[in-house]
Amino acid sequence: MAEKVRLGIIGGGLMGKEAASAAGRWFVLNDFPAQLVVTAVADVNPAVLEWYKKVDSITLLTTDYHEMLKSGQVDVVYVAVPHHLHEQIYGDVLDAGLDLLAEKPFGIDLASAERILAKVKSSGRFVRCSSEFPFLPGVQRVMQYVNEGKLGHMLEVRSGFHHSSDLDPTKVINWKRQTQFCGLIGVMGDLGMHACHVPFRLGWKPQTVYAQLQKIYTERPDGKGGMAACDTWDNAMLNTQFEHEGRLVPLTIETKRMAPTETNTWFIEVLGTDGGCRYSTKEPKTFWQYDRKKEQWWSKTDLGFQSVIPTITGGIFEPGFPDCFMQMLAAYVAERQGFLNGRFGCALPEEAVASHKLFAAALESHAGQKVVKITE
Repeated sequence: MAEKVRLGIIGGGLMGKEAASAAGRWFVLNDFPAQLVVTAVADVNPAVLEWYKKVDSITLLTTDYHEMLKSGQVDVVYVAVPHHLHEQIYGDVLDAGLDLLAEKPFGIDLASAERILAKVKSSGRFVRCSSEFPFLPGVQRVMQYVNEGKLGHMLEVRSGFHHSSDLDPTKVINWKRQTQFCGLIGVMGDLGMHACHVPFRLGWKPQTVYAQLQKIYTERPDGKGGMAACDTWDNAMLNTQFEHEGRLVPLTIETKRMAPTETNTWFIEVLGTDGGCRYSTKEPKTFWQYDRKKEQWWSKTDLGFQSVIPTITGGIFEPGFPDCFMQMLAAYVAERQGFLNGRFGCALPEEAVASHKLFAAALESHAGQKVVKITE
């Protein structure tokens, strides 16, 4: 009998539903020795909770997350709320003696992230940060290629996450477009952990940054017939560098809400003197690589469903976002239960704080139009 892990969700919106959906399909994992079961959901909006009444395993729906934390009905809490609420709620979860899967960016700013990390360490609880896209087979193949030492001398790295929906000036404002809720880091907080997870995991930690930040639309419809101030950064180009084998290597990290033609595109490209590789969710099953010969050219391989955590799905099929979200949850549970066994895992709290250090330096860089050293 698989050990049962009871999941509570705080924030029942888009990502909360993804978590509940993934838990509902848990049986697709092959011989997985633990079962994740959603038992409780908290959201301040009673209408949001209505959707969860179709989930038979849930025994508690509440508008007060404190009720969940005191209920004795959860072991792990997934928190998906606006950034300004992270520190308080993450702290309350840890104080309740529960483990945590935290949404990025792990606090509204660097100071908040560092306080959260300190509480994680003092609590002794198991905590990881959400980042789904690296669990796609193409991303895993990039990491495998790099670790096999095929690059030669590394030349440059690009990693990014692009959206295009904010190109529409009539799009109604939401909390992610307001600094008081999203933070001064803007789009970097919303998308940045996705772009940083793989470079950081490969040991490519930026030492300096020159940032180019953009605010395009300064106001948006408020949904009530008026206009509201839109004061967050829409696009961020972070020109950084890290040390590798005694050389400084350029690493460009891109996060954009205004990238024409990009619906939801995560990408990475790694180039070296002897070889290189790239992957983009624009071509979700295609892995590109080149090898240095007399002539150089890109060759492509179509990847199937090759997941970090084995599932029933045949290798001839291709994965999507619900699959990589489920892989992230499975990796979280596997690591928590002690059987991840060296496979790729969720973003660490320390990696989340490292991303905040980069974003804080980026704000300083843009304000002064200068290169800024990133503190350890």
